[in-house]
Amino acid sequence: MTELIEEDQWVWIVVQDPGQNEQVLGQRDEERDETFIPTFLTREEALQCLNLLVRDKGRKYEVQAIQIEELSRQATKKGLVLFVLNGSGELMETLRGPAKQTPA
Repeated sequence: MTELIEEDQWVWIVVQDPGQNEQVLGQRDEERDETFIPTFLTREEALQCLNLLVRDKGRKYEVQAIQIEELSRQATKKGLVLFVLNGSGELMETLRGPAKQTPA
């Protein structure tokens, strides 16, 4: 699928207000002029980077696993890209569009 992510792989994201009103935490990269979902290959990397992400005070945040295909579908519907980050917040890969391409 990509150099870093295999088909059907689980990845880690940050969720705002976990529970009934939860939503995936997005971020804005002004230099690249893109809104993205921070995506991590391991739970540990997500936890390391959590304090580097822009968050609203007073809200609860939780690291959760999600299959890459589901995350890609959600991101595409909202016009977002996925930035695969390491624990230091460095960009390792950018994913655009559905993770699993269906034949035409």
